[in-house]
Amino acid sequence: MIWLTSDNASAVHPVIWEALSAVNAGYAKGYGGDDACQSATAQIREVFEAPQAEVLFVTTGTAANALALATLVQPWQSVLCHPTAHIQMDECGAPEFYTSGAKLALVAGADGRIEAAALEALLCAQEHSVHMVQAGALSLTNVTEVGTVYSAAQTAQLCAIAKSHGLPVHLDGARLANALAATGAAPADLTHRAGVDVLSLGGTKNGLMNVEAVVLFDPSAHWQAQVRRKRAGQLASKGRYLGAQFDAAFTEARWLEWARHANAMAARLDAGLRAREIAPAFAVEANIVFVDVDAAQVTRLEAAGVQAYGEPKGAGQRLRFVTSWSTTASEIDAVLAAL
Repeated sequence: MIWLTSDNASAVHPVIWEALSAVNAGYAKGYGGDDACQSATAQIREVFEAPQAEVLFVTTGTAANALALATLVQPWQSVLCHPTAHIQMDECGAPEFYTSGAKLALVAGADGRIEAAALEALLCAQEHSVHMVQAGALSLTNVTEVGTVYSAAQTAQLCAIAKSHGLPVHLDGARLANALAATGAAPADLTHRAGVDVLSLGGTKNGLMNVEAVVLFDPSAHWQAQVRRKRAGQLASKGRYLGAQFDAAFTEARWLEWARHANAMAARLDAGLRAREIAPAFAVEANIVFVDVDAAQVTRLEAAGVQAYGEPKGAGQRLRFVTSWSTTASEIDAVLAAL
């Protein structure tokens, strides 16, 4: 089988297993007080050029996003996001639950990215009225859910608009490593230097096992975030097994190396599709490829053992292929041969 349904379908990277094995000896402080969590936090601060940042490890991306947003908004406020955002489409109301009722408000934009003009228009139309939900924060996603990427300049532009209206900014960075690999930007330039206040930093989609990080660039929210994490059941007692993974991934910039490989495999698929005069539905900028196929192509892919996420599209389907650190060139070539 060739699994391209999601980067979540990939195995854990061998380096991560080695790190888990290495830390699995003796005793260590609980609840994040261990050496592995402290080292991982130090590495994240260094890589993001944010010595003031506080880092909290959690087990899922949904928890990371929901907890991060809960530090930014009040229950009577809204979180502005793109209609395709993961917090809107795939988190079962977790952001609303963790924030005690904050609403999600949608901001339009082509190709998965919020348009600056649409954001400005929505905020300018906001009424300061006791009868209205008040805008509370902006949430961006990089890589977007359709596989496009925000540049540092685009991120900074949207953050500037939000800040001009008094809104803090959250970044869903489940695939931030892929965005960094795609743009070549410094981690700081796609995050706090552009105006991001809190980051959900992905691990699971990039070779780690059940671990994400909430990175608070404003440390004043740290205590609140700690309490919320505990209340949400996300404070792991054996935290060393979470911290050790990020520590290993950030050593020698492995996390970016793995993301670059995933992006390269998506680029190989993109090039092969275009050589066959099959145009992806969206620009392929990271590790996600959407393509419209007919029923015959679906049958051939299934016969070849190709697993992809699909939704009905006319008489055929729109398939989503997501590459990972473990995707091979031969697997991509097999997909292309089936098409």
